[in-house]
Amino acid sequence: MRGLQEDVVDLDVCTGCRFVWFDAQELKRLPKKRPAPKTELTEEGREAVAMAKLRVDQARERGGDFGTEAPEETWKLLPAILGMPVEHDTLGLRRCPWLTWGITATLVVVTCLTIGHLNIVISGWGLIPNQMWRHGGLTFITSFFLHAGWLHLIGNAYFLVVFGDNVEDYLGRWRYLLLLASAALFGDLLHIFLEPRSEIPSVGASGGISGVIVYYALQFPRARLGMIWWWFYPAFFRWIYAPAYIWMMVWFGMQGLFVYRQLSGEGDVSALAHLGGAAVGFFGWLLWRNR
Repeated sequence: MRGLQEDVVDLDVCTGCRFVWFDAQELKRLPKKRPAPKTELTEEGREAVAMAKLRVDQARERGGDFGTEAPEETWKLLPAILGMPVEHDTLGLRRCPWLTWGITATLVVVTCLTIGHLNIVISGWGLIPNQMWRHGGLTFITSFFLHAGWLHLIGNAYFLVVFGDNVEDYLGRWRYLLLLASAALFGDLLHIFLEPRSEIPSVGASGGISGVIVYYALQFPRARLGMIWWWFYPAFFRWIYAPAYIWMMVWFGMQGLFVYRQLSGEGDVSALAHLGGAAVGFFGWLLWRNR
């Protein structure tokens, strides 16, 4: 056997009893055991380990209420009461989502400027299926920033902020902008070609936001989203949580009902635009899921 100093140590072995013995000083000449190399985790790896430990500790503290407890952020109670999902375990961001915040702020400013004469603005700058090229096709853009009222704006702005920041963080600003714009455009085209009431203007950013929602649910399928389940209203309520992909399937089921109503000439929600945007979100995920 060769040691670290290239010394030769002859081992005496009894073939009968399989016993090994050493002559004087031979044991000291054996090579020392080398320590196992330390594996250094990357910064992302250390953060993942720390977050996993934190979640285990939080789960132990919750005890029997785990899965039905209210989020720590009090403000999340309001959107949950209004029927909108909230992120329970917020996904960490590596960069500030300036693009998401900027687009949301623009939606709010445009609504503030147009809310006093909304009908005139929508009639002039909304997307009308049988006049898709009016204003040189500019209504494809203007209709995205126009909304039919405060509730319409609040719903779209909420979903854009909650889900858009994580998608922007993952994709980067330019890919995220391309995803949002492509989803809005394809949603508009599907609405134009299939909407039976072709003379009614359409406004809102929900087609583009639908693409962002679908990308979020596919890229972060285990993200835990919660809503409030009411029964014997208003006496009792309970938080319910499910992974993002479960809520996406529920969302698609609702869109199917809305599409049926839309094709029947009823309702004021363009589910066709939602499904068009969702299709872009799906193909965008296939293209960029392994960045």
